[in-house]
Amino acid sequence: MAGQAEVRSIDTLAFVKAALATFAYECGQALSEVELEGRRGVEWITVEQAGYWKAEVRRRGERVNEAMKDLERCRTFKSTGDGPPACTEEKKNLEKARRKLQVAEEKAQAVRHWTPIVQQQFRETGVRLVHFREVLDVDVPKAIALVERMLKSLEAYRQTSGPAGGTTAGETAGDASMRRSLDEDSQGAGNVAEPSAAKGDGAAAGTPETSGGEA
Repeated sequence: MAGQAEVRSIDTLAFVKAALATFAYECGQALSEVELEGRRGVEWITVEQAGYWKAEVRRRGERVNEAMKDLERCRTFKSTGDGPPACTEEKKNLEKARRKLQVAEEKAQAVRHWTPIVQQQFRETGVRLVHFREVLDVDVPKAIALVERMLKSLEAYRQTSGPAGGTTAGETAGDASMRRSLDEDSQGAGNVAEPSAAKGDGAAAGTPETSGGEA
């Protein structure tokens, strides 16, 4: 019948209730870890990396200045003959320092570029996580309460329609009444058949046998 549920095992509902509680707990733990790791990632880019490469740009810029001074001293004090000094080693050091400075500046620029993007993405993700946490904190407890009410109703129904009432846990009161009516009809049909059979036997006994010759 429409609107009725066929419940074969109350234990299944108890399992569903426990599964919902486990789901809410484990998802809550996972959300907390996601939020923590996401915040760490954002801070690593926007704070740690920003500070590190800013300091590297300053340090490597100073190294470039030192390499330039070394080259100037070489050109001033290492003149040989009429031509200027080669200062090959100082030139290599200066070129190496400039390359390192360029790398640090590119890294610092990348951090500045990605900082607002990462922060915006983390805020948007945080909004989604808040919505999901509302499901865990509000909707899941409602579902658990609903299953709990179903369990109590089914348990009460099983107690009222159990062996004392002649019905089983899966049998409705209407089914039980119909079953009793069918049993009574079957018994009544058997009682009617017996007198008919007896009456037929009596008629057979009272009928005289005819002889082969008629008067």
